[in-house]
Amino acid sequence: MKYGLVLLAALLAQSCMPPPPEQVMPGRVARQIVAERASAVVVTSRNSIREWTDKRFPKLYDREDVDGGSAAPIAPDGYFLTADHVLARVGPGCNAFVIYHMGGTLVTAKARVVWRSAKADLALLHAPLQTPYFYRWTAPRQWLPVGTRVIHGGIATGFKPASGKLATALAPEHGLTQARKFEIDIPLQPGDSGGPVVDAHGGLVGINSAVEFLVPMETAFFVDSEGTRPNTREIADLINRDRARNSGTRPRVE
Repeated sequence: MKYGLVLLAALLAQSCMPPPPEQVMPGRVARQIVAERASAVVVTSRNSIREWTDKRFPKLYDREDVDGGSAAPIAPDGYFLTADHVLARVGPGCNAFVIYHMGGTLVTAKARVVWRSAKADLALLHAPLQTPYFYRWTAPRQWLPVGTRVIHGGIATGFKPASGKLATALAPEHGLTQARKFEIDIPLQPGDSGGPVVDAHGGLVGINSAVEFLVPMETAFFVDSEGTRPNTREIADLINRDRARNSGTRPRVE
């Protein structure tokens, strides 16, 4: 009996341990998935940004009245996740727009804030667009151990084929309700906030939140970048409730 209990305890402990990381590197397919879903958020006092795209993403920080960052389309009907701090200026007199890469061209639309969480640094936007290329989450029951290979899909770093690894393990979501922070060892740039962190198979791991540096004696050394993985069931529920409230909204392209 005692031996059986010890064995059971060992098996339970083993089931709570992350497996070794997959050695698969993000390749051509994963990079194509990121390229097809490249998206940005622009916050500005303007009522339209159509003239800024010009078949490529605008240089957001070259314009005094513009803030913004990256985004991740997560549904076929115009829902995007980004970092909450990207929307810091959204309010009276300041609009949020999304720019979405669709079929080799860029389309823009004014976005509506569906949900924000300053604590998680996450925000859900909806734009009246069809978004046929969108991210699917890595399986909620899947372990993502330290060393899992990832790439980043921000509008700055995402166009440069750098890859890296998870520096924080993500356990399966079962029983968890809170958003979880994690770190990646990819140096990011201004404009990458809110961009997707993607595994080697193109699955969405989470959303980038911040870049951290250690700065001794006026020299910046990269430490790690921080991301957030939401509770994916909560995000799906938010989208379904928003669809129900706004069922008459028809997709359009600005």
